[in-house]
Amino acid sequence: MHLYDDLDLELLGLNRRAYELGVSGMQYVAKPKPLLLLADMTQPSVNKRLYVIDLANRKLLFQTYVAHGQGSGTLRPRQFSNVASSMQSSLGFYRTMGRYWGKHGLSLKLKGLEPGINDRVFDRNIVLHGAAYVCEDTIRHTGMLGRSQGCPAVPDALSTPIIKTVEGGATLFVYYPDSQYLATSSFINGKRESLAVAAR
Repeated sequence: MHLYDDLDLELLGLNRRAYELGVSGMQYVAKPKPLLLLADMTQPSVNKRLYVIDLANRKLLFQTYVAHGQGSGTLRPRQFSNVASSMQSSLGFYRTMGRYWGKHGLSLKLKGLEPGINDRVFDRNIVLHGAAYVCEDTIRHTGMLGRSQGCPAVPDALSTPIIKTVEGGATLFVYYPDSQYLATSSFINGKRESLAVAAR
């Protein structure tokens, strides 16, 4: 059975196209771990729209909240950018790197693999980290999740277990059906130059 159906991911809210593009795009990532983090930005921030999937063992390891950037929108993200100081999230495929201790506690460095789309995230200090504003209390008080400066921030209580699970070579895919992204992404369109970029 298709893993998407086997894990009932549709019932859990995951956009089928996001899943299919995430899995197919991983073939252009050099030597990835069989772990896919999928941030489904078609969903509003009040949904648990981050899915961490163990493709090898066919398990959903985590489903939780994830923030989008302040410049990307309010309840729903609509705009995405690779530009410094945009406060926007960046779409596309990333590789998880090493952990470090920063102002948000244990955090995870990310490498954007798509030139012109997310390859400036390291310089923008876009990392995966925990945040107090990524919680149900914030949703109850404001009607939406708190927003980041562009980082995929997750709940404080889950940041450490997620980071320890996915560090060092897992694939993060931030998905939204942006027409320009879908038309130009080499990972989406199966262009082999993705492999050379991802390997650097």
